Amino acid sequence: MARPVRIGTRASGLALAQTKLVAHILEQAGQKVEVVKISTPGDRSQSAQTPIAQVGIGVFTSALREALLNNQIDVAVHSYKDLPTAGEPGIVLAAVPPRADSRDALIARDGLTLGELPTGSTVGTGSPRRSAQLRALGLGLEVVPIRGNIDTRMRKVFDGELDAVVLAKAGLDRMGQTELITEVLDPIQMLPAPAQGALAVECRQSNGASFDLDVEHLLRSIVDDELSRCVVAAERVMLATLEAGCSAPVGALAEIVEDVIIDEAGQEQVVERISLRGTAAIGGGTGQDGNETVAMLRASAIADKHEADQLGRMVAMELLDLGVGAFSGIEREQI
Repeated sequence: MARPVRIGTRASGLALAQTKLVAHILEQAGQKVEVVKISTPGDRSQSAQTPIAQVGIGVFTSALREALLNNQIDVAVHSYKDLPTAGEPGIVLAAVPPRADSRDALIARDGLTLGELPTGSTVGTGSPRRSAQLRALGLGLEVVPIRGNIDTRMRKVFDGELDAVVLAKAGLDRMGQTELITEVLDPIQMLPAPAQGALAVECRQSNGASFDLDVEHLLRSIVDDELSRCVVAAERVMLATLEAGCSAPVGALAEIVEDVIIDEAGQEQVVERISLRGTAAIGGGTGQDGNETVAMLRASAIADKHEADQLGRMVAMELLDLGVGAFSGIEREQI
């Protein structure tokens, strides 16, 4: 291409680290790139404790999309789980790079694991999903709402303000802080957010513009990972079908698994399929400690790889049949 591809990103350390992953792939293919930092309302909010709901829905993505549509940048890199489930006119999801570890991770004082934390220990999280699943475990932990970047959250443990925090393992890995993790949480304990660990790379819809079309083709050909796009699609469709939006206490994890089928000749054949597990929280009254009790409803299904959307809808409908209701007024998940 005649000029460098301008890649837009938030200015946070994690966002820059994620953007550099995409930039590196393009540079390895011989494409010149320019990283452009875009300030978002979430980054500019005066207090790190301000609830995301008060700052605004789509707070970490709308500024990047605006810059894309205004031709300030050519490509936007998002944490996929931050994206609203509805698409944006004029913008194409051109690539989903290979997904990083989707699990959540615990950083606790004295190297403790979740099960080793004493009753009454304070655990910080900015995620309603994590909060609900922590409460549902029945470990007697005090869940404390927090905001801020990765370093700000971890510092609350190192300074003794909290006993532990829960963060996305992918973010810690990308920031080079994997060694600080005291336990990687098994999805059986805590299902991750839909699309956690995945990146979404967007560009402008071409509308006949050759440069935009070239950018889209470039991203699709060398950045996109078909299997990552496939599993994340199942999780996101589940979320959208629940009409929950990115902010609800909903967890999902789709994985490519091997399954044995019987072909037309009666022979066993090993094929790759998608397995999807989903969970959503419902309130269950008040416990003896005066706090709201939480129950997690769970559903799962398996389908062929080309049926990712149907699989997501299937699991969502099962959760709705189990009693998941509408969600509103809950803060967007971060990190």
